[in-house]
Amino acid sequence: MSHIARSALIIAVFIGLEKLLGFFRQILIARQFGLSAGLDVFNAANNLPDLIFGLISGGALAIAFIPVLSEYLQEKGQPAMWDIFSRVANLVFLVSLGMSILVALLANQLVGWNLGIAPGFSPEQQSQVVGLMRLNLIATMLFSISGLVIAGLQANQHFLLPALARSMYDVGTLIGVIFLAPSTGYQIGPLTLPAFGLGIYGLTYGTVIGALLFLVIQLPGLIRYQFHWVATINLRHPGVQKVLRVMVPRVGSMFFIYLVLIYIPDNIASRLPTGSVTALVYGWLFMQVPETLIGTAIGTALLPTISEQFVRREKEKFTTSINNALRVILALTLPIAVLIGLAIEPIVAILGFEQVGTDLVVWTTRAFLVGLTGHAMLEVAGRGFYAQQDAITPLWASALMAAIFTILAVVFARWVGSPGIALANSLAFTSQAVLLWIFINRRYPGALKIGSTLLRAVIGSILAGLAVLVLGRFIASSILLAIGSLLIGGLIALPFAWNEIKLLVRL
Repeated sequence: MSHIARSALIIAVFIGLEKLLGFFRQILIARQFGLSAGLDVFNAANNLPDLIFGLISGGALAIAFIPVLSEYLQEKGQPAMWDIFSRVANLVFLVSLGMSILVALLANQLVGWNLGIAPGFSPEQQSQVVGLMRLNLIATMLFSISGLVIAGLQANQHFLLPALARSMYDVGTLIGVIFLAPSTGYQIGPLTLPAFGLGIYGLTYGTVIGALLFLVIQLPGLIRYQFHWVATINLRHPGVQKVLRVMVPRVGSMFFIYLVLIYIPDNIASRLPTGSVTALVYGWLFMQVPETLIGTAIGTALLPTISEQFVRREKEKFTTSINNALRVILALTLPIAVLIGLAIEPIVAILGFEQVGTDLVVWTTRAFLVGLTGHAMLEVAGRGFYAQQDAITPLWASALMAAIFTILAVVFARWVGSPGIALANSLAFTSQAVLLWIFINRRYPGALKIGSTLLRAVIGSILAGLAVLVLGRFIASSILLAIGSLLIGGLIALPFAWNEIKLLVRL
């Protein structure tokens, strides 16, 4: 098994563990709060803190920072890499702190303004969003450090602790769900667990605890790779300037992604019936399970390697690496999207919603699954450009995607509510992914060569889907039969993806 395949497997295993813990957490949350106004408030309150993390230290630097760190590690050694790491980390922390303070001061205006986070909420709900948002900024500051640590460790080809950190975050949030939020303690045999009755505030306190654990679990990795801190920034430093040249456009790209994933959907959904915001959250989470297990895992493991290949000017190896990743993604995500879409209802029913709420989440999830392959393709396409330290092309592609999404979301939401917003997401992101792959293929001819992969994936998806439909009359009444039908469908699709599965091992 290749190094990339081993790394992707490690990442996928721990993402899988994180998703299991996260699903367990969501079940408990759903049974405590339902599709309620309170849960809508909690989800809306996460928006701006998530934006700060995503723009400044999460998605922005985790992808834009790694290629520069890899270059320094290859050409100048580990001490030089940690030197540039420290300088950028100091800068990012100060910017994150400043943005967090600004958001805390302007929280009322940012929530209640007509173009704000939740203009359709009642005054009481908006007040709760403000309080939770300010509390959540503590977690944002912890994440601002953690996101950079992830970049430093992955640049050293270390993926275990960053992957494990996801699960530690869920452990913290489970503390909030099990102990801090409920007013009545959970019963485990004769034992009654303590309950602090903090409601949705307990969920936010759990988020803060999870953010702290997310950071702490990664600190041994810094010790292993002999991290040393430099108490300076120096914006004229050539390494800092190189990072900023990649990071600033990446921040712009993340801003447009934020508009599509959080701001615009929640702004529209806050004007729809109660539960619409939360339906979008659950639908996105269900789609994200296979997307992160496949797309994120492969893209994350691939980035340091293709960054090194670009630095060494190994054009043929670069082309082969990203092309193999594309073929694996097509072969795996298409049948998975079909299978989950057909068998999702009994899985959603575990959440304990009323039938109307279950149907809303089911159709929202199915609409998101339309874009599963596109999202996974984008994980590799975006990293293909950042490995070349080109952040401009993804920037304008993200801007175009945001424009497409906004138009479609406004139109579709009027017709079918939150599933329409999810469908607009799928179409916009898939369009962006296809566009970026076309441009990669222009620079690296052969990157988009997929041979018979797409045809076999479509045939396998159709046959697997038909098998699930035949078993459909049993699915609605049993979660076990639903899982069984997924396994049967997967076995039917397996031979059509076998070549790509073997390719994944050699990736």
